[in-house]
Amino acid sequence: MTETRFVPAAGRRGLNAIYDPSLALTMREKRWRPWLVEAAGRGDVLDLGCGSGTLAVELARAGARVVGIDGDEDMLRRAAAKAEAARVELSLRAGLADAIPLEDGAVDVVVCSLLWHHLVPADRSVGLIECRRVLRPGGRLLIADWGRPADPLQRAAFFVLQLIDGFENTRDHVAGRLPGFVRAAGFADVVVEQRLRTVFGTLELLRASA
Repeated sequence: MTETRFVPAAGRRGLNAIYDPSLALTMREKRWRPWLVEAAGRGDVLDLGCGSGTLAVELARAGARVVGIDGDEDMLRRAAAKAEAARVELSLRAGLADAIPLEDGAVDVVVCSLLWHHLVPADRSVGLIECRRVLRPGGRLLIADWGRPADPLQRAAFFVLQLIDGFENTRDHVAGRLPGFVRAAGFADVVVEQRLRTVFGTLELLRASA
């Protein structure tokens, strides 16, 4: 297996410190994070690509048993510090989407927020198959990530993000192909629940069943 290629959370290595404030300013987190937390529920939840741990902490506060996995050791340290400050328990592990370090059927829910546009198409496909592997029968996949821009203004905004995050790993999002990737990985009942305008483009909230 080759190492998965991915874009760091803030687009460039060394910019992790600005990731949280940048997200707060541009991404309407109060609209989509609560949806992910409510949809995930209180079971065993994997936050894949957990980054600095903001969502993982919220999931734990809501009663979930959370495993957070990320390929960036610095982000995992930040997530651990957040969990300690919030007095919640997280199981944090280093790992990448194409080889999730969990057993088959380990969790009830996999949550992925702003992850898939960081991966090139081949790694995205393998990663989604891995998500299905670690889910129990009837488990849920929840995604918040970029979708087809709603209009020319949103397309221009997303072009700016592509300059930061790369064109190879984002072109399928521009074309609205992410739900198709999810179906091809074997998921059923793939539904885009919401589409939100943000500073950098159109964010889709997607749900699917294993």
